[in-house]
Formats: sequence, C-alpha cells, structure tokens
Amino acid sequence: MFAHDFLEEAAHHNALLQVHPYTKLLLGIGSIILVLLTPNYIVPCILAITLSIVIIVVAKINLKFYLKLLGIPLSFAFISAFIIIFLSEGVTEIWSLQLFPWLTLTITEESLNQGLHVFSRVFGGMCALFFISLTTPMTDLFGIMKKFKIPDLFIDLSMIIYRYIFIFMEKTRQIYLAQHMRLGYTKPREAIKSFSMLFGSIFITSWDAGENLIHAMDCRCYNGKYAKMITSNPVEWRSLSAVSLYLFIIIGMILWTSG
Repeated sequence: MFAHDFLEEAAHHNALLQVHPYTKLLLGIGSIILVLLTPNYIVPCILAITLSIVIIVVAKINLKFYLKLLGIPLSFAFISAFIIIFLSEGVTEIWSLQLFPWLTLTITEESLNQGLHVFSRVFGGMCALFFISLTTPMTDLFGIMKKFKIPDLFIDLSMIIYRYIFIFMEKTRQIYLAQHMRLGYTKPREAIKSFSMLFGSIFITSWDAGENLIHAMDCRCYNGKYAKMITSNPVEWRSLSAVSLYLFIIIGMILWTSG
C-alpha cells in the first residue's frame, strides 16, 4: 500500500476528523508562517515537537508511520544542512580539517547557526504540513476552496488531477512489477527498453482515461461544474481558542528569543 493510501486513511479516520477544517488550517498554516518568520532554530523545533505530539497523541496517528513519513523530507534537510555547515563561510571558526591540499572542511559559528536554522525550518514546516494532510481530508480542502470563491474550473481540475494521479501511480506499479517478474530490468539495455514501454503504456492509459472521463461526463449532462457536497461541523470555540492561544504563545516565544 502506498503512502497516499495511508494519508487518505489517516485523514478520514483520525481523532480530529470532526474538528472544523478552519481550526485545523489555522493551526497548520499559522505554524508554517511562524516557522518562516522566526529568526532562530529554537522556536521551529519546539513547534515541530508540539505538533508531532498533537498528531500522535491527540489525532491518534500511528507513530511508526508518522516517523517513516517524516524521515523522507528530513533526510534531504539533513544533507542540505550538513553541506551548509561545512561549506558556508564565517568569521568565528569552531573546527577545521584539511582533507586535501585543495579541500579544507571548516565549521564556523555562523555556518552552524545557518545549517541548524535551515534544518529546523524544514522540520517545523513539514510537521505543520503533515498535520494538515493527516487530519484534513481533501474533500474538506476542496470545500474550503469553494467557500473562498476559488474559481470552479480550478477546483474541478484539482479534483480530477488528485484522483487520477493515484490511479496512474497504481497502474505504473502494476506494469513495473509485471516487467520485473519477466526480468525486464536485469540488463541496462533491457531496462531502458522496459522504461520506454512503461512510459508509453502510461501515456496511452492517460489518454484513454481522459477520453473515457469526457464521455462519462457528457452522459451525465455535465454543464461545466461538478456538484460538490460541502458538509462540516460548526466551529467549536473551545478548540479555536486553544489553537489561537497556542499560536500567540509561539509568537511570544519568537519575540522573546529575538529580543
């Protein structure tokens, strides 16, 4: 099962499903904005830890799956921060090692702070983004887009793309496994041939799926707009107040640490 299957399952079965999407988006998007505004790496780490606790304890998302999901972007962030720490320039030198006459690895106080800042921003931002994706179904997000007067054409295209991306991914996986079982990737030449056949098959499948979708929409008297059923519980002031208080505390920490 792919990660998107787990994401959809978590979004539809988490303990925060009945919380109004506005409240969850306020917490997620507000956290992302605060992560980008903070001038140090302490507040993003605190924000990431608290959001992770909310995701695991309050929303009851599986810990193993969440850590596996979070490890993908953090691995790239760690590599980027590692390169920044060793290759960025600075004034106050902390550690230095000359590997070759033309290559010297140096860690300065400025490069260390910059690397930790980049890593913490990615950490905090991804935790906030995963909070939205793991607790808010896409249908709720499409409903919010509708309430904010986003053009119907954009929403309809987003719904179609979101649906068919997963269909094509599953089709790609099935073709790849079939080719792999027939030893289609044992040699470089056979691998190139198999990849070309794979992409060609996916292109034809995408074209046929689009034609079938148009015919199905015409048979159902499609008039340019999808019918969208938008239902959600009313906003709970208790949860909204808790989220607002949390964001104000984070803002206070940012002002205190920057001052």
